[in-house]
Amino acid sequence: MRKYKSFTALKFTAGAALMLLILPLVSAETKGIISGERYDSLVIRNVIVVDGKGTPARGPMDIRIENNMIMAVSRARTGEDAYSQVQHVIDGSGLYLMPGIINIHAHIHDNRNGVPIPFEYIYKLWLACGITTVRDVGSNVKLTIEERRKSSAGEIAAPRIYLYMRAGGRTPEDARRSVQQIKQTGGDGVKIFGMDRDIMEAVMDEAHKQGLRVSHHVGVEETDAWDDAAFGVTSIEHWYGIPDAALHGSQNFPYWYNYDNENDRFRYAGRLWREADPVKLQKVLRTLIDNGVAWCPTFVIYEANRDLLRAKNQPWFKDYLHPVLAEYFKPDPSKHGSYFWTWSTLDEVYWRENYHIWMKAVHDFADMGGVVGVGEDAGYIYMLYGFSLIREIELQVEAGFHPIDAIMNATSNNAAILGFEDRLGRIRTGYLADLILVEGNPLKNIKYLYPTGVTDYVDGKIVQRGGVKWTVKDGYVYDAPSLLEDVKNMVAEARRSPRQ
Repeated sequence: MRKYKSFTALKFTAGAALMLLILPLVSAETKGIISGERYDSLVIRNVIVVDGKGTPARGPMDIRIENNMIMAVSRARTGEDAYSQVQHVIDGSGLYLMPGIINIHAHIHDNRNGVPIPFEYIYKLWLACGITTVRDVGSNVKLTIEERRKSSAGEIAAPRIYLYMRAGGRTPEDARRSVQQIKQTGGDGVKIFGMDRDIMEAVMDEAHKQGLRVSHHVGVEETDAWDDAAFGVTSIEHWYGIPDAALHGSQNFPYWYNYDNENDRFRYAGRLWREADPVKLQKVLRTLIDNGVAWCPTFVIYEANRDLLRAKNQPWFKDYLHPVLAEYFKPDPSKHGSYFWTWSTLDEVYWRENYHIWMKAVHDFADMGGVVGVGEDAGYIYMLYGFSLIREIELQVEAGFHPIDAIMNATSNNAAILGFEDRLGRIRTGYLADLILVEGNPLKNIKYLYPTGVTDYVDGKIVQRGGVKWTVKDGYVYDAPSLLEDVKNMVAEARRSPRQ
């Protein structure tokens, strides 16, 4: 067992939480749990299960964990002495159990615009939001490799890390060598950005030979969704490349448009979906599905484009927005994603229409059999780590997904995109012990997943409830509210300290 210096033994009773369920449940005190430890044997008892396989809630259930593995999922045992001989028990009465959330579009930033930001800040936000696995698609590789090792060894409180490294080059030969280097360095996959078709073809061919999955951040470039399908990309990030492939010719850019000017780029990105041919778009979606290309839309990262005022005034900024990140968000042409220096009402109107068409396309993609994932791309465009991933799940519900399916997208679908659907994203015997216990039914209200909770009306009283109460990553048990309190203190201290 590994302990963390700042953590103390934590106990709670579930009396107040019993109101959350109609089912009569037996309460038993949580015992023997120290945040930050993994146990030879742990029981989570009397909990309602929301699995990641796209099925309704069931329970109450008991879950038995040994070290980092789920060993049994069974009907709850009744009686106060049901687990009296077990040393480590979490009483889940009144709580909902989900698989740990997977974030497949994450950035483990060590700085913003050259100013350091602590890894601990990002990790604890993620864990407090129930995120137990991240796919890093852009960071300081040397630093992240070591962070991945420390997370795997349980030396730090952090999600499991899969590292996708950037590939490319001036020639096809250079591109192949970059993929080979990723494999030799220990990368878990490949991330590609805008590139010419011959370069992309070489990258993809070499990635397949090396057994590496590929994430494609498409831009306005020579390649688009047709090439993603032809070359066998694993997942398309965001949405560029899909409506582009459904155009007849180029988008209707004005003559003065400059793609490298992000104010131009994102303004006219908001007019792209309306120009796509709906019939041709359906053919694009079908071709992607037939070739096994998944889609991680990241609705959340562009939400400021349709409502800048909301994005700038998110309630969790008050206590949890690090000053380094707040400074980075301020409009400045030198910072990626900080382009709101002449944003207008008309821009927001176009983007709202953009969302309507885009969301329908994603829902159509899923209805046709496509795999939709969930990622956040936080650290840019007013999006805060962790909180924005929960918001992405909400936006998928807005797009027409049932909450059951939106949660499936964030768990088992994301696991499938990573290639680990046989060990992650489900509450099932033989799977890794990545689990979260939530106060409140997320199928009733996704907002219960926010660590700050929601305001509810219970038995004639206004109460604040919700949030992840326990996050279990790889068998390590974390008291999620204490992690969030750590973040709050970290931010308060950074705000008091003069900027270096």
